[in-house]
Amino acid sequence: MQAVAALLAIILVALTPLVALAEEGSFTEAVMRSTFRIAGSNSQGTAFILGKPDPNAKDRSFFFVLITAAHVLEDIEGESATLFLRTREGETYKKLPHQIRIRSGSQPLWKRHPEVDVAVMLVPIPREADIYLASTDLLATDERIKTLDVNAGEEVLVLGYPYGAEANDAGFPILRSGRVASFPLTPTVKVKTFLLDFPVFKGNSGGPVFLDQRIRAKGSGAALGTFVSVLGIVSEERFLTEQVTSLEELQVKSHKLGIAVVVHASFVSELVNSLQLPAQ
Repeated sequence: MQAVAALLAIILVALTPLVALAEEGSFTEAVMRSTFRIAGSNSQGTAFILGKPDPNAKDRSFFFVLITAAHVLEDIEGESATLFLRTREGETYKKLPHQIRIRSGSQPLWKRHPEVDVAVMLVPIPREADIYLASTDLLATDERIKTLDVNAGEEVLVLGYPYGAEANDAGFPILRSGRVASFPLTPTVKVKTFLLDFPVFKGNSGGPVFLDQRIRAKGSGAALGTFVSVLGIVSEERFLTEQVTSLEELQVKSHKLGIAVVVHASFVSELVNSLQLPAQ
């Protein structure tokens, strides 16, 4: 019972200098500081952490929710994985490898969406870890997509670890961009995924795809403000498959298109909302 209470104390935190809520004007920094490489036996990928507000707390307390592509966790063998967190001292960041349990025996501790390649789980985070937390409320719903008028041709930002590569010794993710390459985007319950003109490499899976702008075209003019949202997560690369038949054999060839398949954030939000939060 004491172990459960201690774990809950780590998962559920009031905001501190090391765990700060992302304020307006710093969304890209917030997502970069909340995105990490996750690795284990036989697999690695990208994961990011958002804060699910505690509905019973009077202060600004959050549960840490780890979000990634389901196949990233499924491909890791064993009961644990390493999440490469970071610490911060002044302006200096250092890598902080942190073991998390992903299975109890053969039973997964994450929750997988039955229709798309998304998994979420509550995770304990050590107090010395630096996380600039964004709320799960920023996961884009259909209404949010329509309000922001996100459509084909929109340039968005993507974080990840292609082939496990990191931006620097502190282990920050590599920030890239691409354009939405499919139409329509809604209703997400039917569309499920959208395409992004963005070359995918092993290690990109699970990375957040997000919008962070201060000015957007509106009609014949422009609107000023803070336009931010997590639109989805990278799932896989799109291939074109062909069959080549000869007199003696049938060959199946796959051709890379340099296009990412992105799962809509509405499915992430659905999973997050279905998580059973620990009783205090």
